[in-house]
Order: sequence, then structure tokens, then C-alpha cells
Amino acid sequence: MEDKRKNKRLELEGEILIKEVGGVEDGELAQIEITDCSRDGLGFTTDRALTIGSNYETNLTLWNKDKIHVFLQITRANKEGDIFHYGGIFIGMPDSDRMRIRVYETVEDELHNKNN
Repeated sequence: MEDKRKNKRLELEGEILIKEVGGVEDGELAQIEITDCSRDGLGFTTDRALTIGSNYETNLTLWNKDKIHVFLQITRANKEGDIFHYGGIFIGMPDSDRMRIRVYETVEDELHNKNN
């Protein structure tokens, strides 16, 4: 199947902490596992139910332990057993943070090309 995504997906390891923007809960955090990341969005899994269309305040920990503070809007969801698979787009992310992710894409491409 042809990949029609406009940005490359990254296998990014790290942690992300989420709280719903404007939600009733004050700072409750959800543990998630990142499945992929690009300059435009994020795929992840969690055991917590989130709402499609809702915005969540997010602290993304990058491979080099830097943190990016962004807002993520949930755009898709799928449940398998007790685990939810989500996709979301970054909203209001500064260009400087998008560039930090782009740098990682470049480094990953170079390492991949060296090893092949």
C-alpha cells in the first residue's frame, strides 16, 4: 500500500503527559505509548478513553530529553480490548518546535542510509 502521508512518520520514543484543555479534571495525567510522530501530529496508545475532537495540553519528551509543550487535537480513535489507539494533530505548534522534529527526521534518515 502506498503511503500518502505528507510528512514522514518517526518511531519516536519518549513519554507524553496529557490533560484535557478546559476539562473538569485539574491536571490529571494519562500514561501513553507513542507509536509514531511527525511534524503535524502524533499516534499513541493508552488505556484511557479520550474524546475525538477534544484538545489536550501535551508535554512531549524527545529522544534527547528535550520537552516540547504543544496542544493536540484528537482526530481518530480505535479500541482493541482495553487499549485505545489515537491519532491527533498538533495545533498552534511554533515553527521552532516543528523544526526540532524535522532535525530528528534528518538525523534518522542519515543513520538509516549509513546502515544500508
